[in-house]
Amino acid sequence: MLTMLRAVIFDFDGVIADSEALHLRAFNVILKPFRVDISTQTYYRDYLGLTDFECFTQVVADRRLGLDEAAVRGLVARKNRVFKEFAATEGHIIDGVIPFLNMLGAAAIPVAICSGAKRIEIRQILDQAGLNGYFETIVAADDVAKGKPDPQGFLLTLDRLNEGRHPPIIAAQCVVIEDSRWGLSAAQAAGMKTIAVTNSYDATELTAADLVVDRLDALTLDQIHGLCATP
Repeated sequence: MLTMLRAVIFDFDGVIADSEALHLRAFNVILKPFRVDISTQTYYRDYLGLTDFECFTQVVADRRLGLDEAAVRGLVARKNRVFKEFAATEGHIIDGVIPFLNMLGAAAIPVAICSGAKRIEIRQILDQAGLNGYFETIVAADDVAKGKPDPQGFLLTLDRLNEGRHPPIIAAQCVVIEDSRWGLSAAQAAGMKTIAVTNSYDATELTAADLVVDRLDALTLDQIHGLCATP
């Protein structure tokens, strides 16, 4: 039996929204009282694929700040408020995303989001862009116990896509669009095909993907279907 494409799952930050720099700024605002400033290079190398809680937890460990879990969750809550302020005026959709979404919609291919961002952050930017209605389901950091590279988020996304759907979609019929090695590893661990977009990293750092592109609107339906068209 031939496998066929039946769903496309997007990461959010760095794939749909040009928001990674906003997250870094928000982290640094909250970390300033601790005399911690995460450089852009360090953020992209060590922290970009993590949830807010995982990122702060790792920074606390790396910088030996001695904060407990409750204190870290307080940092996350404050960072969420700062990010919301930044996103209200500076969050925007990456060029090429909307034409690509329209192409998938015209082909009646279900689309979803699986992201390490908070749901409120995702909804805010989608609302501002008028894109909330495009996505059948959104799985956010709020929904999972383990972030990427763990596959939990992608498997939950698939479960939600399959609610009321017969026959069910299988993992090999899903194409995931990611911008980081954490996301690619998670999608592949879930048994899904992968496309990497070079919004956050050079193509040389995304070679684990089945396909690497510079812009989503450079993709054709035939290319995406071809990733799943294996015996």
